[in-house]
Amino acid sequence: MNELLLSEVTSDEKSLLQSLVLIEEFIFNQSIEQPNDVFKSIIEQCSEAIEHLDEPLEKAEHLINELYVGHLLLDVQRRSWPVSSFQCQKSFEHRVIAPVLKAVVLCHIIEACGFECDVVFVPEQLMVRIECDETYSIIFDPVSGESLSWYELDNRLDELEGDPSEYHLPSVETKTVVLEYLSTLKNALIKELMFDKALKCVDILLALRPNDPFERRDRGFLLHQLDCFKVAYDDYRYFVENCPKDPAAQLLKMQLDQISLTETVLH
Repeated sequence: MNELLLSEVTSDEKSLLQSLVLIEEFIFNQSIEQPNDVFKSIIEQCSEAIEHLDEPLEKAEHLINELYVGHLLLDVQRRSWPVSSFQCQKSFEHRVIAPVLKAVVLCHIIEACGFECDVVFVPEQLMVRIECDETYSIIFDPVSGESLSWYELDNRLDELEGDPSEYHLPSVETKTVVLEYLSTLKNALIKELMFDKALKCVDILLALRPNDPFERRDRGFLLHQLDCFKVAYDDYRYFVENCPKDPAAQLLKMQLDQISLTETVLH
């Protein structure tokens, strides 16, 4: 694992979008256009669309409408997202953007238009929050652009401990967003049989969460698909030993027990 990449991805000096772009360059082994160049035009157009408005709440609502209707960012939830939807420039060009990347992209654009904006977790979803002023903020779904009412927000917060009326939604930490991006990208890459690139995702995930048994299991699977079973065996065994009650571990254990270690494992 590239230690320099890891330090840059988790650095407070990097914006969330810059961190995801660095990961994309590493996973796909290619240089890509920088965010300021990719989104320059839409930022200019959105800024012009709201400059005649005075009330912050009205400006924020108009900006959301401009993004989702005027610039065709309106989308629907999907069971799975294609690999291209995790690539900054390509996803934006086709207007099919994975939720976690879209939330980060929207924050970048909205902040460039003069608002304070962050990613928040509202059970069970990452959402975008625009701070209109000291009194009002708008929390909305990055995929559809649909905002939460106070009633809907209270219902979501009921799932959290404590009094919902006194609960303040903190910004999601950079590391949490990076982990979500990597995990969902990994799943998309596996689905599209890009095992070598998915393995790069797992390498970063394990650098951030050392010896996570499920990431070790996934690394074992990917190494197995890449004909490196002798290396994969240790990851499989680690998962089985650390998650013995997991149904997948029980099945995997039976398969491992049938393997002749003298023939397949190097000591």
